[in-house]
Order: sequence, then structure tokens, then C-alpha cells
Amino acid sequence: MNRLRIIYMGTPEFAVPSLKILIENGYNVAAVVTAPDKPKGRGQKLSVSPVKEYALEADVPILQPTNLKDPQFHETLKSYNANLQIVVAFRMLPEIVWDMPDLGTFNLHASLLPQYRGAAPIHRAVMNGEKETGVTTFFLQHEIDTGNIILQEREPIHKEDTTGSVYERLMNKGAELVLKTVRIIEKGEYNLLPQDESQALKHAPKLFKENTEIDWSRSAEDLFNFIRGLNPFPTAWTEFLGKKYKIHASKVTDTEKTGKIGEIITDNKTYLNIQCGKGILSLTEIQQEGKKRMKVADFFRGNQLK
Repeated sequence: MNRLRIIYMGTPEFAVPSLKILIENGYNVAAVVTAPDKPKGRGQKLSVSPVKEYALEADVPILQPTNLKDPQFHETLKSYNANLQIVVAFRMLPEIVWDMPDLGTFNLHASLLPQYRGAAPIHRAVMNGEKETGVTTFFLQHEIDTGNIILQEREPIHKEDTTGSVYERLMNKGAELVLKTVRIIEKGEYNLLPQDESQALKHAPKLFKENTEIDWSRSAEDLFNFIRGLNPFPTAWTEFLGKKYKIHASKVTDTEKTGKIGEIITDNKTYLNIQCGKGILSLTEIQQEGKKRMKVADFFRGNQLK
């Protein structure tokens, strides 16, 4: 087989270790495709994606198309004569792009496919109280996240985990899996596995402010998972006495007790408990709108809840 020429597509921090491991292992990344620079902050200064930042350091050519269906972008992509494309945390590609290289285009997805197809697989697995997740490489085809599996590795989710901690582990485990995948594609020594859809599938739709609000009619156990699944971003939130609060961390203090849903139980000094549909949840880190994140005991030094 001819030496691989790779086009790498990715944008956020999650996609950087996979690009880095390929370059550090001597693979020829002919170009990187990433999101256009975006204005950020008060000064609206243009900021570059984490993948672009690393590609600049590594001196890899960078493409930043605004429209992935633009024929001019397709011609530029063809000019690199890549025989393999790799996608990690990027936009949905049109067929003309993913079907371009001889060896195909594979994607790294942060779940054990076919479970948790979609934009927020890590968040949703933690929010649902899963005990296990993982990373999967698969070849792209028409329907999103449905292609044949190349490799898959599992990762436990611990009770104390947040989406942030699982994200870190899967980001690095995913990079190792991308390298393994490239090596077996290079040798032509791999078997593809169709995704098994015989079991009920759980999905991972994108998160918005509307679906991150806490519903206190749910059980304390469910809400504990919901809160850690939205930590550190975008963060679960609720409203007390007309003010909005982000809830960063919590713990279950009672799994059975059932009283008036949403009732606040507090000494205004050390604890802030909420009656859920089933059980009581103790909030341990909160953030009032416009204020800093803080431990509940620190919050009570300057605030009182009636």
C-alpha cells in the first residue's frame, strides 16, 4: 500500500490529541479542516479553534470552509490527493466529501455505538446514570453515526464522575484508538462490524437551555446524575424565589422520603436540601445568576433563603 496521506477534520479541544498522536507517530497529515475563526469576548476579537491552534504549531496546511458543499472547497480538498480522511468532533459532511478518499472516511465517536448517537454522547451517558461508555471508530455513511464499526474500547463511568472527567479520559483514549485504527487501515488488516440495532437505542441529542432546567418531580438519584452530567458545561439550573441558580454539584441525602416537591430544607448556614419527587437532594455547589460559583456554606455567608 502507498504511504497514507490523511486529511484530518476537527474543531474543539477533544479533537486535538487525535491529531497530535498521528503527527507524533510520523503520519502524513496533508491538511487539517476546521471551523472558521469566530469573534469572541467583549472586544469580539477573532479566536481560532483548538485544532487550528495545534495545526499552526505543527505547520500543517489549514482549510476553514464556511460551506462544506462549496465546489471550490471540494476542488481544494481533491488537490491534496488524500487517500484517508479522519473526522473527530466536526460538522456533518456531505457525501461528496466523505466519499472522496480511496480508503474512506472514518469518525471517532465518544460512545459505544450504536448507543448514544448524536451531538452529546458523553453528557447523555452520565446524565442517564450509565456505568460504562467508550469510544468507537467507524466508517461514515449516509445516516449519521450509523456506519460499520472498525474498533471500539470501553471506559467505566464512576459514581463521582462528571461529564468533564469522562470527557478527559475519552479524549485521550479516543486518540489511542484513532492511532490503532489508522495502523490497521494502513496494513489492510481489519474486519468491519455492522452496528447491532437489536436492542433499544438511547440517543444523544444536542443540549439547550430548555432541556438543562432541573425538574424537581424527578427522583433525587436521577437529578444527581442529571447535575453531574451537565458539569462543567452547560450546567443544570433552577429558580429559587425569582432568582436563577446554576447547580454545579450535589449529593443524595435520602432516596425514599417524599414530601412537597421543590420544598427548600435549609439551616441557612451549612446545607441546602431540596425535596424531589422521590428522595432529597443536597446542593453542594451553586452559582447565583451574575455571581461566582461557590460552596453552599460560602453562599450562606452573604445570602439567606426565606
